[in-house]
Amino acid sequence: MTRKYLDSVYDHIGKGVAEFYDDWAATYEAEVAENGYVTPARCARALAAHVADKTTPILDFGCGTGLSGHALRAQGFTVIDGVDLSAAMLEQARSKGIYRTLTQVTPDTPMAAPPGSYPIIAAIGVIGPGAAPLEVFDTLFDHLPKGGHMVLSFNDHALQDPAYEGQIDRGIADRQMHVTFREHGPHLPARNINSTVYILEKL
Repeated sequence: MTRKYLDSVYDHIGKGVAEFYDDWAATYEAEVAENGYVTPARCARALAAHVADKTTPILDFGCGTGLSGHALRAQGFTVIDGVDLSAAMLEQARSKGIYRTLTQVTPDTPMAAPPGSYPIIAAIGVIGPGAAPLEVFDTLFDHLPKGGHMVLSFNDHALQDPAYEGQIDRGIADRQMHVTFREHGPHLPARNINSTVYILEKL
């Protein structure tokens, strides 16, 4: 019987994340599809409604097998670079032919480009328990130029911890960011898990 990785993804908080996703790469898309994974499409639609120039370069952080890049391309975005910890996930993404570049990164050096390189950074289904730690939020936001946008999602597991939304609320209070879009909706409907999608503008 094929292993169901969603059953154990939250057991891999802070340890062996790259190896876990390497093991999952071959069956990842089939498993999330059977659970109705819709967050990439929701994020891409929201971004498309707020960004007129679809040639604006996007960094797809934690691109995985390329589901988020595929959703962005479907909304008309044409210049997408992906980074991920997992070499096996990147191979799956490369087969789609939708990324300009794909780069493997490490937890110690999660960004392959200097600050300001990308006017848009996507972190779709990336930051939360079982994936990238909350500290990555600051790393990504700091890399945006002023006026840049970040599209991201926090699923219900992340939102159980007030620190996640608190990170955004602090940014608003400190006048570092403006929330141009926030919507709670489906994430993995078959598992009755939702997510909140955000689009943040750096002030």
